[in-house]
Amino acid sequence: MTKILLLSDSHSYIDDRILEYAQQADEIWHGGDFGSMDVIEQLEKVKPIKGVYGNIDNAKIRSEFPEVNRFFCENVEVLMVHIGGYPGKYSPLAKKEISEKAPNLFISGHSHILKAMFDEKNNLLHLNPGACGKQGWHKMRTMMRFVIDGTEIKDLEVIELGPK
Repeated sequence: MTKILLLSDSHSYIDDRILEYAQQADEIWHGGDFGSMDVIEQLEKVKPIKGVYGNIDNAKIRSEFPEVNRFFCENVEVLMVHIGGYPGKYSPLAKKEISEKAPNLFISGHSHILKAMFDEKNNLLHLNPGACGKQGWHKMRTMMRFVIDGTEIKDLEVIELGPK
């Protein structure tokens, strides 16, 4: 059983509350737009990070994280792309990756809109944790946490961190 903290669009912002939730997880997954190496360094002190770079991330961050990250967590295949869209409206890159081999779990960020949707056509779960940072058009800062147990994705929770 692996406990995941999923966040995105920190835009150089991190606080004790985010780090507190990170401590409770086994792994931290970040959907891009870290904004600064400081965010990465603070999260790495707490737990291992998997992620992708976002459109605002600099060359240093892009050298640390890929544009597309495909990996397994237990028996769940995960695909992560920062600008991914959502079922029925995937970005060209996400559409290409999903059509080549659909994962069990597709994660994106960028929109600052929290979404959890099942894509029946591709038989996958799509998650976007919204934005945990203070930059952007969202009103509420959000993250998600969930558990992967073998092939099961379960116990999904939305975490509201308060207004930006």
